[in-house]
Amino acid sequence: MEQHAVEPTYTVDELAARAGVTVRTVRFYGTRGLLPPPVIGARRVGHYGAAHLSRLGLIEELQRQGMTLAAIERYLEQLPPDLSAQDLAIHRALVASWAPESAEEITRQELQRRAGRQLGERDVERLAAMGVLDRGPDPDVFRLDGALLRLGVELLDVPIEHETILASRTVLLEHARAAAQELARLFREQVWSPYRESGADPDHLAAMRSLSAHMQPMVVQALLTAFQRSLSEELRAAFRSPEPEPEPDTEPDPGGEPCPRPGAARLSR
Repeated sequence: MEQHAVEPTYTVDELAARAGVTVRTVRFYGTRGLLPPPVIGARRVGHYGAAHLSRLGLIEELQRQGMTLAAIERYLEQLPPDLSAQDLAIHRALVASWAPESAEEITRQELQRRAGRQLGERDVERLAAMGVLDRGPDPDVFRLDGALLRLGVELLDVPIEHETILASRTVLLEHARAAAQELARLFREQVWSPYRESGADPDHLAAMRSLSAHMQPMVVQALLTAFQRSLSEELRAAFRSPEPEPEPDTEPDPGGEPCPRPGAARLSR
């Protein structure tokens, strides 16, 4: 009999520790509606899941980007209600891509603690292939991009070959860079140049900086939505079963001349 893996659950203390926030913060987000309520179990203990953990990470990342709680509420309201933990982690990774690189040196022991699991050599290689970390001369010290760690750890259990990860990352980086360059060109030509030509008004520069900051979450959301839809369409087309060829309306008779199939004449009336 096939056995399904049981999703891990956390108490509020465990969730806060894994997310790097306080219990008070978790409960505050819950009262604001930013975090779904836990599942109440025995002895009235609330149990949180992986989606809560990913959602907490996304909220914290949006705050790091300078968004107010009201803006975060509006952002989260626009997300589909049934997003999985992995979908939320992807959102966080895309949002974090606007932030300056925050690479840090980390030991293997600390890396495993933050990943919440033991990491073998193959796991480390896969994380490096995904751009989550870089290896240095010391085999037990890494340069880590903390914003991508949670998503990278979730993808470790996906049955994808190492070479496929490398090829996929190359494709994504090339197309992401091309999209970023085109968006920057449009912004420069159609938004920045008119402001600059209007005169050296300090208010214009402040307005441009504000516009850029507010554009980032919108562009991230637009890119994610377009990518998800395009990927779904491509996968459906790639794995769609070939349609059977229509049967002819005639059947050959023993002498080689076609004769109408049974019922064909009735259908043609």
